[in-house]
Amino acid sequence: MKNTVTVSVLFSFKGQRHTPSLQLDLNKFMSSAGKLPDFYPLLATANDYDLYSYEYEMLQAEPLQFTDAEGLVSEYIEDGQLDIPAFEAAWHQAQKMAALLEIARQQLGIHDFSEQPGLEQAMLQAWELGEKQAQKVASTMETGKISPFDDF
Repeated sequence: MKNTVTVSVLFSFKGQRHTPSLQLDLNKFMSSAGKLPDFYPLLATANDYDLYSYEYEMLQAEPLQFTDAEGLVSEYIEDGQLDIPAFEAAWHQAQKMAALLEIARQQLGIHDFSEQPGLEQAMLQAWELGEKQAQKVASTMETGKISPFDDF
């Protein structure tokens, strides 16, 4: 699913009005880092503002505006403000569901979870169990302590 948005800011510097903007593909950031970046430096760099200037400080002093959203991100913008934590969580959930549905399609020929009531919940529980096990293994690897009672 496409997730694009235009980010902009309106600010004044030395009596001049500035309105830098930038069109972004949020999937690119979410896929690579798992979260959205700090938009201010991206916006400044794309619009030729020096990151070590008073002009940039004035840009940062104003709230970002998010417009022209397409995809899931459009559900998380209200009055020009993006609810970043909610979007990030929803994006991760959508990725998880797409991966689970692909498994169901490949293994069971199911193209929509509504075709098999309960399958979606069962697969989500299996996913969560796998995450818990992975956390246990990672924690054990960090500490180097393995107990005979560890259940992997």
